[in-house]
Amino acid sequence: MLAKINNFEIDLSKPIDISIPLTNTDENPIAWYIEKPVIEPVVFGDWIGKVSEGKSSTNFNNIFFNPHGHGTHTECLGHITNDFYSINQSLKQFFFFAKLITIEPEKIGDDFVITKELVEKAMRTSTSLSGTNLEAIIIRTLPNQKEKKSRKYSNTNPPYLSEEAAIFIRESKIQHLLIDLPSVDKEHDEGKLLAHKAFWNVKDTLHLNPDARLNATITEMIFVPGEIEDGDYILNLQIASFENDASPSKPILYKII
Repeated sequence: MLAKINNFEIDLSKPIDISIPLTNTDENPIAWYIEKPVIEPVVFGDWIGKVSEGKSSTNFNNIFFNPHGHGTHTECLGHITNDFYSINQSLKQFFFFAKLITIEPEKIGDDFVITKELVEKAMRTSTSLSGTNLEAIIIRTLPNQKEKKSRKYSNTNPPYLSEEAAIFIRESKIQHLLIDLPSVDKEHDEGKLLAHKAFWNVKDTLHLNPDARLNATITEMIFVPGEIEDGDYILNLQIASFENDASPSKPILYKII
């Protein structure tokens, strides 16, 4: 099925899913020092909500998970603010013009950092949507092993985005930042959250400034297979309707024909 968006044509029958599914197995990725998700049937006395147990006509599971630590998720600035802001209220449009770039983080001291210079260079060398405002950027980091889909990130000091790179992305008018890491910020950063604050333009988490970017989002823990080429895409950013700072999400790319 073909669809046209601002004269760009996409094939809706060929989605590229860059989300990581949430499971209750050891294959589930984990960050932030928590255990794996729990998916288990409801139990009332001797009744079990599982068809294979022979006592229920339906499968009826409870699910316990953390959107930030258990897989692909999309968050709004409510993730770092004193006042409550919901991703369900912040994200009201779901199709965007997007660019996929691949970056090998630079080793700086003991860290691997996605610098402003690396982002600038990657954006210059990839193709561009002529006459169209870029709304989203998708950052795939190298090395890009499939092990990212099940990695245990806690206390591993993963790569992260520099504050200057986040400012550059914000000043490029990009509203939606997607990355294949557990956070845009350094794992142990004493709560500074420099990249989060820079991208959302949050100057004071206790008293939100009027020009903070309420409708901008960050999506973390994606996975973009290596065979997907850098360049321009249409992004469909799908979330569940959680009134929470973050929701599990399913970003889908469509190649522009």
